[in-house]
Amino acid sequence: MELVVNGHRAYCYTAGKAFDAAKPSVVFIHGVLNDHSVWILQSRWFANHGWNVLAVDLPGHCRSGGPPPASVEEAAQFVLALLDAAGIGKAVLVGHSFGSLIALEAAARAPERVTHLALVGTAYPMTVSPALLDGALNDPQRAIDMVNTFSHSLLAPPPSSLGPGTWVYGGSRALMRRVLASNREANVFHIGFKACNDYANGEAAIAAVQCPILFLLGDADQMTPARATRALIAKASGAQVLTVRAGHQLMSEAPDEVLFALRDFLSAAR
Repeated sequence: MELVVNGHRAYCYTAGKAFDAAKPSVVFIHGVLNDHSVWILQSRWFANHGWNVLAVDLPGHCRSGGPPPASVEEAAQFVLALLDAAGIGKAVLVGHSFGSLIALEAAARAPERVTHLALVGTAYPMTVSPALLDGALNDPQRAIDMVNTFSHSLLAPPPSSLGPGTWVYGGSRALMRRVLASNREANVFHIGFKACNDYANGEAAIAAVQCPILFLLGDADQMTPARATRALIAKASGAQVLTVRAGHQLMSEAPDEVLFALRDFLSAAR
């Protein structure tokens, strides 16, 4: 599905289902150097169980045009404009890593439009090491290898992800290289990492959110370790917190656990 948002093409994967305004909607938001495909299992399940699914490519990434968002705030405004372009009044927001900050900020800016908020592999502040920031700018291929080393705890996923024998590390590395190559005019790697590192509104944002919140964390996550969510969790009254056995790329390392957690969290949203 393609929409025009802020004058540029925005691509959303719908899992092959036509948009139906009568159905509830869930927007999946990816992280740095990812695209809609990281949500493949979860988006397909929801699309086949009565939901409109919009798994978006952020601006400047892969099939979406326009400049990549230089800040979390800019990306959050894009998400809200995406809802407008799709004619969606209210939606669930599910974000991973950088996408979790985007979802959080969007839910804070328009609390009346977000029914549920799921923050996957999140942290605040989402500090990026100087070595990774420099690598993303000056030696992105080496930085991709570093990120994948820090992001994974398994060599192969369970069958419900991409299939037996899939190399999670290699698949993620190939995806990141493809996303980086998709934009020859801007370094989406460094821009995304800098946006994460610079975001300073997390605690104020979580206090402004008015919907149920789920924190879905990986117990072996080295990029956004579970302990780095304490400040947000402390300010999110009544939030659900679930930790699964996985690294930072929860959706591929623990696909069933992520799906079931989202399914159960959203069971009352329809």
